[in-house]
Amino acid sequence: MTAPATLAEHHALCDELHQLALDENRFLRTHQRTPDAALLDRKRVLLERLDQTLGALRALPAASIRDPAARAQLENTRARILQILQLDKENEQLLLRCSLSSGRPATPAAPAASVSMLQKIYARVQ
Repeated sequence: MTAPATLAEHHALCDELHQLALDENRFLRTHQRTPDAALLDRKRVLLERLDQTLGALRALPAASIRDPAARAQLENTRARILQILQLDKENEQLLLRCSLSSGRPATPAAPAASVSMLQKIYARVQ
């Protein structure tokens, strides 16, 4: 495969990964739970393809990436990768919040218990 075709394929895959990160972010914000199996399977498939395109990029000779068109395409791809990393970081924080909130008891029960305790203390003082 030629260098421009390899770069174009990798950039297209990065666009798909970006869309996946956006979909995951939207899911986490909407449902506030871990993503379903379909989204995770989609992620696995794209990550396998990413391994393949990265292998193809590594196989390219360094001289083939020196022309201005290839440089511009690489910069666009790097910018997309930074966007993916930022979204992934946000998704990790959302996942952490979801996992922490599912493990603790409902918050209305705690204030009710403290109110009743305060009422008892207040009754003793009078």
